[in-house]
Amino acid sequence: MELGWLLWGTAVLLLLHVLMELSPTVNFALRISFYCLLCLVSSALAAVACLLVNGGRTVKNMRIIRAFVRPFKYFFGVRFEVKGLENFKVEGPAIIVSNHQSILDMMGLMEILPDNCVQVGKKELIYMGSVGLIIYLGGVIFINRKSTSSAKMVMSEVAKTMVAENVKVWVYPEGTRNCTGDLLPFKKGAFHLAIQAQVPVIPVVYSSFTTFYNPKMKLFTSGKIKVEVLPPIETKGLTSDDVTDLTDRCFNTMRETLFRLSGRPS
Repeated sequence: MELGWLLWGTAVLLLLHVLMELSPTVNFALRISFYCLLCLVSSALAAVACLLVNGGRTVKNMRIIRAFVRPFKYFFGVRFEVKGLENFKVEGPAIIVSNHQSILDMMGLMEILPDNCVQVGKKELIYMGSVGLIIYLGGVIFINRKSTSSAKMVMSEVAKTMVAENVKVWVYPEGTRNCTGDLLPFKKGAFHLAIQAQVPVIPVVYSSFTTFYNPKMKLFTSGKIKVEVLPPIETKGLTSDDVTDLTDRCFNTMRETLFRLSGRPS
């Protein structure tokens, strides 16, 4: 009986391997399914560890979450080349802004996430089972993207908390995933927040994933992601009148860096 199950299992694995080699669609579906399953299982295990170690919701849990997520890259053949981590070493709080490409961004985030750093995310994430639970336990700040007034109130509270608790806040200023190899126009919330709190903005740029990950083309293979943490942009002395200029400056710098890291002409 055991031999029979072993033979069937081997046959199924061989069949899946052949299908993955022959069909990009099957390969994409299986790898994405495995990624989602890995997220759910790891989140459940990490949640238990967070509750045992820290007792509940706190930014300290991000260290535990980071330890669970970092090994993901080995399952999917993703390599990281990171430069500029010393730019995270600013005294006091800061706003970190980065480009947002796909569900794989979590691997990139946890690869370089500094201590005492929380993310801003859409409130719908909290309903994603064990993933939502671990995001909550990690201290992620939830905003309602459909309500501008609600989002502004949350960001105002974030400014006070950031300074009072000396934490960095990670924001995706594009507002949504964008796997085109370019940047979407930046929303100004993060830059309003930085000026309101008079803290520096630290841009982070990930090279385009499109050479190895593209949902429209059903492409998901191994690949390398270049990451660059750019020098902080100071906001001391700036006012709300400077938000547009700060946003444009950050956008242009990050776009040039994205093209350079991706080997694409600007």
